[in-house]
Amino acid sequence: MFRLPQVLRQAIPRIGSGRSLLSARIQVPFGVFQMKRLLLLGVALLGLAAPFSAQAADKLLNASYDVARELFAAENEAFVKGHPGVTVDQSHGGTSKQARAIVEGLEADVVTFNQVTDIDFLVKNGFVAEGWQQKFPNNASPFYSFPSFLVRAGNPKNIKDWSDLARDDVKVIFPNPKTSGNARYTYLAATAYAKEAFNNDPAKVEEFVTKIFDNVPVFDTGGRAATTTFVEREIGDVIITFEAETKSIAKQYGEDKFQSVVPSVSLLAEFPVAIVDKVADAKGSRELAKSYLDFLYAPEGQKIAAEFGHRVHDQTVAAEFKGQFPEIRLVNVDDVFGGWKKISEEHFAEGGVLDKIYGSR
Repeated sequence: MFRLPQVLRQAIPRIGSGRSLLSARIQVPFGVFQMKRLLLLGVALLGLAAPFSAQAADKLLNASYDVARELFAAENEAFVKGHPGVTVDQSHGGTSKQARAIVEGLEADVVTFNQVTDIDFLVKNGFVAEGWQQKFPNNASPFYSFPSFLVRAGNPKNIKDWSDLARDDVKVIFPNPKTSGNARYTYLAATAYAKEAFNNDPAKVEEFVTKIFDNVPVFDTGGRAATTTFVEREIGDVIITFEAETKSIAKQYGEDKFQSVVPSVSLLAEFPVAIVDKVADAKGSRELAKSYLDFLYAPEGQKIAAEFGHRVHDQTVAAEFKGQFPEIRLVNVDDVFGGWKKISEEHFAEGGVLDKIYGSR
């Protein structure tokens, strides 16, 4: 007879009246071969015991869009106060780059993007489950914004609407729509304006948007780099970015140096969120990931978003901040473009309209 070492006996889970899952005695003749089998069995049993004592996941990685650093620093701080011992780390960049990074190995538990197509990319690659937009309210968008303008104090070029961005004397700053969801919204908003202005004439719409692209002196990879170009390098007459970012820039760098200009019409920009199912299930973080995204919809999370210039869905919070948000007519991708799937195929696919306009810049 051979008795298991004490350390292995203690590691085996107990059942019933405290008896071990295995008898205390192993009924095999003792020998080298049997000893090897027992050691392998012991290792396996330790592995089986691990789930019984494993701690719940206490760390999340949120992959988010480029200009959301300050917003999520505040959201994360508030969230962890209600979840002692939890840590939330951030990764920021153009959302298309972020999505590719996740497919290539970035172990993000959740994404808080600014573009539906980048989460759909994760769906196609098996990282996010189908039907992700139905798992959280408002098409999985806790808050929203739209492309808006920020000009220099006094608005020296008298920029009022999208039509002014095509003038020869105006230099426009926004990032590369190939890498930035922010810039893709700018491209789509300018196109939506042109569709109305030129009665959906494809040639005139393309000519108008191409002229705006011609007026961009440098295409940065993301929204934050574009902000640096406009603010610190003092290049350009106007920066186009989310309304929330225009407020953040003015607040951070001096409201006396800049002036917000809300165009006559713009495109609704939703900020979709999702659990990265493949990662969360592997790490055991699904429950915590869901709690985190739910927090963004809670009154406290909504108030933080509003304080950082985002328009929110919570009616009480929205009413509290109503005076800070001017009226604007917003159109959406479904009505103007037929939805994100059609946009991806006609505008963002290789050889699509965006490729034709962007060219070899």
